[in-house]
Amino acid sequence: MSTTTTTVTPPSEVTLKLAFDEKAHEQYKYHDYLPVYDEKTHLEPLEPFDFQDRGIAAHQEKTNLIAQDNPDVKVSKLTPVIGTEIRGLQLSQLSDTQKDELALLIAERGVVVFRDQDFKDIGIEQQKAFGRYFGPLHIHPVGAHVKDALELHNIYLGPDNEYRNRSKSNRLTTTGYHSDVSYEHQTPGITILTLLSVPPTGGDTAWASQTAAYARLSRPIQALLEGLRAEHSGFPQAEGGRRDGRFVRREPVRSEHPVVRVHPATGQKALFINPGFTKKIIGLKDEESDALLKLLFRHISQGQDFQVRVRWEEGTVALWDNRVTAHTAISDYNVHNPQEGLRHGFRITTLADKPKGVNGLESTW
Repeated sequence: MSTTTTTVTPPSEVTLKLAFDEKAHEQYKYHDYLPVYDEKTHLEPLEPFDFQDRGIAAHQEKTNLIAQDNPDVKVSKLTPVIGTEIRGLQLSQLSDTQKDELALLIAERGVVVFRDQDFKDIGIEQQKAFGRYFGPLHIHPVGAHVKDALELHNIYLGPDNEYRNRSKSNRLTTTGYHSDVSYEHQTPGITILTLLSVPPTGGDTAWASQTAAYARLSRPIQALLEGLRAEHSGFPQAEGGRRDGRFVRREPVRSEHPVVRVHPATGQKALFINPGFTKKIIGLKDEESDALLKLLFRHISQGQDFQVRVRWEEGTVALWDNRVTAHTAISDYNVHNPQEGLRHGFRITTLADKPKGVNGLESTW
């Protein structure tokens, strides 16, 4: 498997734009992880690469990851349909065999939440190496990042930077289900989200199972969707970034992905559309596409019986499979009230296979 998919053209002198108030964070333990923008580095288009899902090599029983004879490891389902929580096991100490089994568990359960982790303190290079085991690391074309680590996409919401909430200010809800950068030609597999600072309450993340969402549909609708592709576009994100004065480090792309995707490790079918990036269904009239997407988006966002909402704790790391889930942050706390804390972390996203649907239907672009 290739471990790089992008060519970086480094500038003679990198210019970093701070996306936080330097004085307000002078004593902050994770100051070096605060959001910045490299406004000079240009990224070439992503190149195709060979990919072998780590979950394919895993033992189905996952006895190396969750050994039955280890009383210190506690594994529990967060809901019957989606989400597993693990305590007593450090991500930073997993063997390759355990990582393979973890990849399969994430594919099966959608999201796996590890508690009491040291992952945020092992250093940037080890954090990147852990993510790279599951696939090439994606560099976000627009978003803020960690200094000297474009691969660590910054997650920050505080009184000195409310950009992540600005687009939601005229909406009744802050929820916005999406699958990470699904417009890429070879879309993300596993995402690893680590919060460095968490509010005492609020700032949860919710996930929806796209496998359960697909299974809930009637067979005639399933059959219709299995033969369709949908356009996923990165252009609105890039155009919005430029409008807001942000640097776009890679030019946007569009992809036409199967509406129903088959996971390479489990063989399960899942919806592969999301309100964040899916714009239209190919081959349908505008009114038909709009109506069908409206139905499916509502189905995903309102399906509480195939969703899980996770509360962040100190030391929590969440890993999910973008091919079988959609997720949303829930920004329900007041960043201007110091007692409600700070929500800050970083996301490592790995790229995976070219989407493949039912009966060999593949993505095109």
